[in-house]
Amino acid sequence: MPERTGEFGKFGARGARGSELVARKLDDLAGYIASPVTARRGLMARLHYLTRTDHARSAARAAGLTVTDRTLKAWLEGKRRPTARNLDKIDAAYRTVRRHNVARHLLGRLNRAGRGTRVEIHPLNQSGVDRPQQRVVPFRDMNVRRWDAIVAAWAAGDAQSLDTAWTDHVLPDLGSQWGAYEYCTAIGFAA
Repeated sequence: MPERTGEFGKFGARGARGSELVARKLDDLAGYIASPVTARRGLMARLHYLTRTDHARSAARAAGLTVTDRTLKAWLEGKRRPTARNLDKIDAAYRTVRRHNVARHLLGRLNRAGRGTRVEIHPLNQSGVDRPQQRVVPFRDMNVRRWDAIVAAWAAGDAQSLDTAWTDHVLPDLGSQWGAYEYCTAIGFAA
């Protein structure tokens, strides 16, 4: 069994943790609002999403948006503008609530009734590594059938659990060379 990478990049290799790339891809699939929170359109879209129902309001409060109803009303009517700190809180609460709302749907699409989803793993970039230290790490693809722990960790925003789920439960299915794919340049899948 291969060891985990202790000093990634020591010889000049470049890439990112596979779990980070999976989280980015899941964020892409979640379909966030494209307009930035600093633009009026983006702010209003996020505020409407977070205040549409009582359930959405309580989820927004649980996610860290703790302002009074009066302040929310003033923001929605355009009478006041949130501070930069509150804009960050609004965006963070929106992403948290959105992740939670789409997690179940996304999990169903990724698991596909036990058939799973095909995942492409592009190996790390070794262009900066001297020739003697380079190793052959080919492009790989695999079918991932167990997405439950990955999506749950992503929805909770728990990077450590996501890394554990990806590295300990998915990568070993690649065989004895799975340690070479702990860091990658890209991971792609569709749902």
